[in-house]
Amino acid sequence: MGKIFEDLSQSLAEWLVAQPVFFVATAPLAATGMLNCSPKGNRREFAVLSAHTVAYLDQTGSGIETIAHLRENGRIVMMFCAFDGPPKIVRLHGEGRAVFADAPEFSALAKHFPGADGVGVRSIIVVEVQRISDSSGYGVPLMSFEQDRPTLDQWSLRKGPDGIRDHWSEKNRASIDDLAGLDIP
Repeated sequence: MGKIFEDLSQSLAEWLVAQPVFFVATAPLAATGMLNCSPKGNRREFAVLSAHTVAYLDQTGSGIETIAHLRENGRIVMMFCAFDGPPKIVRLHGEGRAVFADAPEFSALAKHFPGADGVGVRSIIVVEVQRISDSSGYGVPLMSFEQDRPTLDQWSLRKGPDGIRDHWSEKNRASIDDLAGLDIP
């Protein structure tokens, strides 16, 4: 059944990158705080950077829970499921951080993501992976991937850079638990 891996081997890295969707979960430190789990469409927006480091392109959303939780405590788990082929679930537990476009390392990280210059890109989330595990995935249904949804890109383009900045100011300053989100002047 489940195994623990020392690092992200090339074959495991290739499998992770090939998955069309993954899930990101974070939580605040407060016992009464709201946990968050977000699905992420993988339109070449996930990369394995090294044997213990992964990253994904963070697109604008209605909330800012992941970034707020990472700013508070850094804890994150990412889950990938095989929806076709042999059953498999892989979880990457680690410490994450958001790298914003004005950070010195952003442009080097952005080279891993063809869409990093998109209007709706908020940050790149970098995760130093501390635990890599798999499990059977026997209960995950078989599903066929049709295509990526164009809706997020269309929405971002319609809003434009100023509209996205207004959205961030209105919806991404603080989490639902009032933790710091984006710093918008």
